[in-house]
Amino acid sequence: MSIQSEIKRVTTHNLQAMKHAGEKIAMLTAYDYSMARILDDAGIDILLVGDSASNVMAGHETTLPITLDHMIYHAQSVVRAVHRALVVVDLPFGSYQSNPGKALESAIRIMKESGAHAVKLEGGAEVEEAIQRILKAGIPVMGHLGLTPQSIYKFGTYAVRAREEAEAAKLREDARLLAEIGCFSIVLEKIPADLAGEVARSVEPPIIGIGAGPQVDGQVLVTHDMIGLTKDFQPRFLRRYLNLYESMLEATRSYIRDVREGDFPNEKEQY
Repeated sequence: MSIQSEIKRVTTHNLQAMKHAGEKIAMLTAYDYSMARILDDAGIDILLVGDSASNVMAGHETTLPITLDHMIYHAQSVVRAVHRALVVVDLPFGSYQSNPGKALESAIRIMKESGAHAVKLEGGAEVEEAIQRILKAGIPVMGHLGLTPQSIYKFGTYAVRAREEAEAAKLREDARLLAEIGCFSIVLEKIPADLAGEVARSVEPPIIGIGAGPQVDGQVLVTHDMIGLTKDFQPRFLRRYLNLYESMLEATRSYIRDVREGDFPNEKEQY
């Protein structure tokens, strides 16, 4: 029997056991109650309340505008729906970079006000002290290396990271650091597949990839991309399992037509 089938509530301990057993971890984003309930019922292992809500829920160009209050609101909605999955919440831009004390205060607010199970933040050595402060408070931390969207204006592009050896070496070093200080998992975003596999084999925490190939311990996608609610974002790493944009477009046009023609509501659809 697989570890997944035995889990009633996913914990960081379960994720570590899955890595040791060679069982892949499935992670998706969620920002609201209805979507989170479906994903949790389907058996997803981790739900990430991502700062990607800034893009897919609010229509911003980047993840930078979303606030801590916004993230807590989305996290509260997701936690109410979940019975099985581990809920991880992104610390948004500006809530942890300036000093470790602020990082801890932000993480505590998320945990106390939303009921989530862990937080995620971007960066390696530059945020080491912030991560340690959060961990010492008993809050599980997921790391995030490679393409870090909160630093998009620094990078100037969403291109693949760590192709050059100097950046790859720093990524390896940062991954080891995050593992050593106690992060329970690390997301690697948009880096070469072989490098991601090397990191996954070299550290204890499960490595979750997005655009990082198949050699890691699990995968994450933005749900709105995976089910085709978004139509313009089409990176190589994305597999669309549905095309809900077109399906909802067709359904809405049918509804408009039926209303205008007097076909809706019919005799069975009235009191």
